[in-house]
Amino acid sequence: MALHFDQSVFKQRCQHLQAALKRQHLEGILLFKQESMFYLTGYDTFGFCFFQCLFIAADGRQVLLTRAPDLRQAQHTSTLSDIRVWKDDKGVSPASLLREVLDDYGCQGQRLGIELESYGLTGRSWDSVREAMAGFCELSDHSEMVGRLRMIKDEAELSYVGRAAELADDALDAAIDVTRSGADEGVILSRMQEVVFAGGGDYPGNEFIIGSGPDALLCRYHSGRRVLDSCDQLTLEFAGVYRHYHACLMRTIVIGEPSPLQIAMHGACAEAMAACVDGVRPGQNLGTVFDTHARILDEAGFRDHRMNACGYSLGATFTPTWMDYPMFYHGNSEEIQPGMVLFLHIILMNSKDATAMTLGQTVRVVDSGAVPLSRHRLDLIVRA
Repeated sequence: MALHFDQSVFKQRCQHLQAALKRQHLEGILLFKQESMFYLTGYDTFGFCFFQCLFIAADGRQVLLTRAPDLRQAQHTSTLSDIRVWKDDKGVSPASLLREVLDDYGCQGQRLGIELESYGLTGRSWDSVREAMAGFCELSDHSEMVGRLRMIKDEAELSYVGRAAELADDALDAAIDVTRSGADEGVILSRMQEVVFAGGGDYPGNEFIIGSGPDALLCRYHSGRRVLDSCDQLTLEFAGVYRHYHACLMRTIVIGEPSPLQIAMHGACAEAMAACVDGVRPGQNLGTVFDTHARILDEAGFRDHRMNACGYSLGATFTPTWMDYPMFYHGNSEEIQPGMVLFLHIILMNSKDATAMTLGQTVRVVDSGAVPLSRHRLDLIVRA
């Protein structure tokens, strides 16, 4: 088997889930998030784009319902032994087959949790599950149950995060090395991806974000490449990824002489970042960190150009996003705890003056506060 953790680790994680189920008076949970399946069993696939479900009972029993192409995938990458396959055929209802599986596990009349907040459960699939389970069992939304367990990383996970952070630093080095007037975005992107893969890393949970000129103000990947001008700006948001664990960085690189506005925007971002890192301490909450970020940028005159969130948790995530639960935004009372891995990003997108400036880094939370995982400083990066 291709397991990235000792089987005892998976056993302990499942025991924590069993305890959570019992606290909620649940007899089991239907899991549709690929992140949950990977965390609890090691199961590693992109087949979650089709209907599949992992059921874990409060007594520890487990069964996976999936398609034929993922049978050997589950056998090879997971601790699972009971793997059921639904057949691709006209008129086949995998939700009805799931009910039969749950009947085998004695779930009739029981109260079960379900992950509704999942890319692996479309609206149409949820309708079919709800219809199939009507009168059979009671389902209640417990989408964050496994996510809360995943928030706190153990030492084995943190070692993977550390390697991911090294790969992210290598990618930034590669980007800086080839960024200059006349450089093609495609070449920059290919060099960044190359060092991650060459270092044993994985595909990220979403595309690397790269944009120059007016596209430097975009916070999402888009198709199409351009060549850098002699006076330009390049925004990069990307991740080093190792065993699916992510460590992100974000920078806006100035090509040519930086303008007074760019210098002022960078100064505000750096001040906000320093204050946010200082505020990431056990016992504080994520909303307070966001408010610190907002206050500093607003006082610097950039209220209209900042975002309404300044980061989120990271972990082992799958497409379509590396963003994980929870997020830094106003009013979020989620408490910061040792073992969390958090991405802090300070983003200013000034549409009026067509000027971008960003700073982002990943930190690990320890008892004394936040430890940045990157070897790179937060100085403004300028290339000729």
